[in-house]
Amino acid sequence: MKKFLSEFKKFALRGNVIDLAVGVIIGGAFQAIVSSLVGDVISPLLGLIAKEDFSGWVWTVGGVEVKYGSFLTAVINFLLMALVIFLLLRGLNKLLSIGKKPEAPKAPTTKICPFCKSEIALDATRCPHCTSVLEEAAEEK
Repeated sequence: MKKFLSEFKKFALRGNVIDLAVGVIIGGAFQAIVSSLVGDVISPLLGLIAKEDFSGWVWTVGGVEVKYGSFLTAVINFLLMALVIFLLLRGLNKLLSIGKKPEAPKAPTTKICPFCKSEIALDATRCPHCTSVLEEAAEEK
Protein backbone atom coordinates (compact mmCIF):
# COMPACT_ATOMS: atom_id res chain seq x y z
CA MET A 1 0.00 0.00 0.00
CA LYS A 2 2.91 2.33 0.77
CA LYS A 3 4.38 1.73 -2.68
CA PHE A 4 1.01 2.46 -4.30
CA LEU A 5 0.65 5.75 -2.40
CA SER A 6 4.22 6.68 -3.29
CA GLU A 7 3.59 6.02 -6.99
CA PHE A 8 0.32 7.96 -6.87
CA LYS A 9 2.02 10.91 -5.19
CA LYS A 10 4.76 10.85 -7.83
CA PHE A 11 2.10 10.78 -10.57
CA ALA A 12 -0.13 13.48 -9.05
CA LEU A 13 2.69 15.92 -8.43
CA ARG A 14 4.20 15.54 -11.87
CA GLY A 15 4.16 18.78 -13.86
CA ASN A 16 1.79 17.66 -16.61
CA VAL A 17 -0.95 16.63 -14.20
CA ILE A 18 -0.81 19.91 -12.30
CA ASP A 19 -0.82 21.88 -15.57
CA LEU A 20 -3.83 19.90 -16.73
CA ALA A 21 -5.69 20.57 -13.47
CA VAL A 22 -5.01 24.30 -13.72
CA GLY A 23 -6.15 24.27 -17.35
CA VAL A 24 -9.41 22.52 -16.47
CA ILE A 25 -10.16 24.99 -13.66
CA ILE A 26 -9.40 28.03 -15.83
CA GLY A 27 -11.35 26.46 -18.71
CA GLY A 28 -14.39 26.01 -16.46
CA ALA A 29 -14.26 29.64 -15.38
CA PHE A 30 -13.74 30.77 -18.96
CA GLN A 31 -16.70 28.64 -20.09
CA ALA A 32 -18.95 30.61 -17.73
CA ILE A 33 -17.78 33.85 -19.34
CA VAL A 34 -18.45 32.57 -22.86
CA SER A 35 -21.86 31.19 -21.82
CA SER A 36 -22.76 34.59 -20.41
CA LEU A 37 -21.55 36.30 -23.59
CA VAL A 38 -23.69 34.02 -25.75
CA GLY A 39 -26.73 33.95 -23.47
CA ASP A 40 -26.76 37.62 -22.45
CA VAL A 41 -25.32 39.41 -25.48
CA ILE A 42 -25.19 37.37 -28.71
CA SER A 43 -28.47 35.45 -28.42
CA PRO A 44 -30.53 38.61 -27.78
CA LEU A 45 -28.78 40.35 -30.69
CA LEU A 46 -29.50 37.38 -32.96
CA GLY A 47 -33.00 37.37 -31.51
CA LEU A 48 -33.47 40.86 -32.94
CA ILE A 49 -33.14 39.34 -36.39
CA ALA A 50 -35.54 36.49 -35.58
CA LYS A 51 -37.74 38.79 -33.42
CA GLU A 52 -37.50 36.48 -30.40
CA ASP A 53 -35.04 34.89 -27.96
CA PHE A 54 -33.31 31.66 -29.03
CA SER A 55 -34.08 29.92 -25.76
CA GLY A 56 -37.77 30.28 -26.50
CA TRP A 57 -37.55 28.23 -29.69
CA VAL A 58 -39.32 24.95 -28.95
CA TRP A 59 -40.97 22.25 -31.04
CA THR A 60 -43.78 20.35 -29.41
CA VAL A 61 -43.97 16.79 -30.68
CA GLY A 62 -46.61 14.54 -29.12
CA GLY A 63 -46.60 16.43 -25.82
CA VAL A 64 -42.78 16.50 -25.64
CA GLU A 65 -40.90 19.77 -25.94
CA VAL A 66 -37.78 19.77 -28.12
CA LYS A 67 -35.79 22.85 -27.11
CA TYR A 68 -33.75 23.40 -30.25
CA GLY A 69 -33.16 27.04 -29.27
CA SER A 70 -31.14 25.91 -26.27
CA PHE A 71 -29.22 23.57 -28.55
CA LEU A 72 -28.41 26.44 -30.92
CA THR A 73 -27.18 28.45 -27.95
CA ALA A 74 -24.91 25.55 -26.92
CA VAL A 75 -23.55 25.30 -30.48
CA ILE A 76 -22.80 29.03 -30.50
CA ASN A 77 -21.12 28.63 -27.08
CA PHE A 78 -18.91 25.88 -28.48
CA LEU A 79 -17.98 27.79 -31.63
CA LEU A 80 -17.12 30.93 -29.65
CA MET A 81 -15.08 28.92 -27.15
CA ALA A 82 -13.17 27.21 -29.96
CA LEU A 83 -12.59 30.55 -31.72
CA VAL A 84 -11.32 32.26 -28.58
CA ILE A 85 -9.03 29.35 -27.68
CA PHE A 86 -7.70 29.30 -31.25
CA LEU A 87 -7.00 33.05 -31.12
CA LEU A 88 -5.33 32.77 -27.70
CA LEU A 89 -3.07 29.92 -28.79
CA ARG A 90 -2.27 31.66 -32.05
CA GLY A 91 -1.27 34.82 -30.18
CA LEU A 92 0.70 32.83 -27.62
CA ASN A 93 2.59 31.00 -30.36
CA LYS A 94 3.45 34.31 -32.02
CA LEU A 95 4.68 35.69 -28.70
CA LEU A 96 6.83 32.64 -28.09
CA SER A 97 8.33 32.80 -31.58
CA ILE A 98 9.50 36.42 -31.22
CA GLY A 99 13.29 36.52 -31.29
CA LYS A 100 13.69 32.92 -32.46
CA LYS A 101 15.48 32.33 -35.72
CA PRO A 102 13.81 29.99 -38.19
CA GLU A 103 15.55 26.66 -38.49
CA ALA A 104 17.80 26.25 -41.51
CA PRO A 105 16.71 23.47 -43.85
CA LYS A 106 18.59 20.26 -43.21
CA ALA A 107 20.88 18.80 -45.86
CA PRO A 108 19.30 15.88 -47.73
CA THR A 109 20.29 12.42 -46.55
CA THR A 110 18.74 10.48 -49.42
CA LYS A 111 18.62 10.57 -53.20
CA ILE A 112 16.57 8.91 -55.93
CA CYS A 113 17.98 5.96 -57.85
CA PRO A 114 18.09 6.95 -61.55
CA PHE A 115 17.14 3.41 -62.61
CA CYS A 116 14.26 2.30 -60.36
CA LYS A 117 13.36 5.72 -58.89
CA SER A 118 13.35 4.44 -55.29
CA GLU A 119 14.77 6.45 -52.40
CA ILE A 120 18.29 5.40 -51.33
CA ALA A 121 21.03 6.69 -49.03
CA LEU A 122 23.00 9.65 -50.32
CA ASP A 123 26.36 7.86 -50.13
CA ALA A 124 25.12 4.58 -51.69
CA THR A 125 27.23 3.14 -54.52
CA ARG A 126 24.69 0.47 -55.45
CA CYS A 127 20.88 0.62 -55.25
CA PRO A 128 19.55 -1.84 -52.64
CA HIS A 129 16.29 -2.20 -54.60
CA CYS A 130 17.40 -2.80 -58.19
CA THR A 131 21.12 -3.49 -57.46
CA SER A 132 22.23 -1.09 -60.19
CA VAL A 133 25.68 0.42 -59.88
CA LEU A 134 25.33 4.16 -59.46
CA GLU A 135 27.65 5.91 -61.91
CA GLU A 136 28.27 9.09 -59.91
CA ALA A 137 29.43 7.02 -56.93
CA ALA A 138 31.65 4.85 -59.17
CA GLU A 139 33.18 7.95 -60.80
CA GLU A 140 34.11 9.45 -57.39
CA LYS A 141 36.27 6.43 -56.57
